[in-house]
Amino acid sequence: MSQFSPEEVATKLGSGLLSFPVTHFHDDFSFDESGYRENVAHLSGFAPAGLFAAGGTGEFFSLTQEEVSRVVSATVREAPEGLPVIAPAGGGTATAVELARQAELDGAHAVLLLPPYLTEASQEGLAAHVKAVCRATRLGVILYSRANAVYDETTVAEVAESCPNLIGFKDGVGDLELMTRIHARLGERLLYVGGLPTAETFALPYLELGVTTYSSAIFNFLPRFALDFYDAVRGRDTAEVHRRLNEFVLPYCAIRRRVPGYAVGIVKAGMRAVGRSAGPVRTPLTDLTEVEVAELADLVKKVS
Repeated sequence: MSQFSPEEVATKLGSGLLSFPVTHFHDDFSFDESGYRENVAHLSGFAPAGLFAAGGTGEFFSLTQEEVSRVVSATVREAPEGLPVIAPAGGGTATAVELARQAELDGAHAVLLLPPYLTEASQEGLAAHVKAVCRATRLGVILYSRANAVYDETTVAEVAESCPNLIGFKDGVGDLELMTRIHARLGERLLYVGGLPTAETFALPYLELGVTTYSSAIFNFLPRFALDFYDAVRGRDTAEVHRRLNEFVLPYCAIRRRVPGYAVGIVKAGMRAVGRSAGPVRTPLTDLTEVEVAELADLVKKVS
């Protein structure tokens, strides 16, 4: 597996659409490594700009640290040469540091730093958290600003100055003013990634803020649709983006919003709809009802 500098990883990730594979489970909720690796190989054939193993869509929050390592290692082994694999880190600072170090041992090319679990924190505390993780690894680190870890522009600037291997900022909040302040202050110092649930809905306006790429959960089961949508966004083809939003993305989002936690369940339902089942989600998430699975399958047929 190729090794890249943090700067090379940032360039590669910013050049195309990002894939966040689901984590496959057997019916007993154990990790289905063979099914997962087959899906990674399948998705890699559509040439995403990067694979984010065991991220939010990959149910990081439901995996043990040993399982995270297994998922990351499986991704590294299955991904083709030259395709960056990004591993997750999260939880408290000590746990996140351990995960970042393990990601390096597992052969990942960068780390996505997810929000800490449960606890609220000050900007000062968040900055210290990020610095600890960045100093624990030679890999590039991408912040995920979301939930209880929303970084303001001053904090992002501080950690970017202190941590040369901080390479990216992923937004999961949707605060356009905050994104404008961050991009205006840091410019091209960071890679900016759209990370809101069903990021396609924000892709066009975010492009104007310097967000050149985003995490597509839809890529899991409709990779060609996701890539064509991305191309329309990058080409600023507003009419085509709106057509695809109305045809599939917005009705899909309407189903996703019905129940908290459906953001992952609906992706696994999509996998089932195209004959590539990834098994159930782990609790506390819930799977879609059979009626909703059928409703989603009808939407998928329209764009397949």
